[in-house]
Amino acid sequence: MLEDPAVALTILVLALLVGVEVISKVPPLLHTPLMSGSNAISGIAIVGAILAAGAEDRTVSTLLGFVAVVFAMINVVGGFLVTNRMLGMFKGKKQ
Repeated sequence: MLEDPAVALTILVLALLVGVEVISKVPPLLHTPLMSGSNAISGIAIVGAILAAGAEDRTVSTLLGFVAVVFAMINVVGGFLVTNRMLGMFKGKKQ
């Protein structure tokens, strides 16, 4: 992949800064619907994390890939739980 660690670190830092900036601009009212819609993106992140964990290049990449899989799965499961709770708020009361 990327041979130069400085380039990889620069990309990581820039991605973190852009991600924090974008997420901080989302109003709280839109957070839950956007979170439920982002589960597909988290699924793509899981595939990438599995590929990183399965790479037999270095132990560090395997460990970071495993951590990425865990965090992405927490994000997906949490997204589905929040969506389920949000949809439950719109159901009528049982008689």
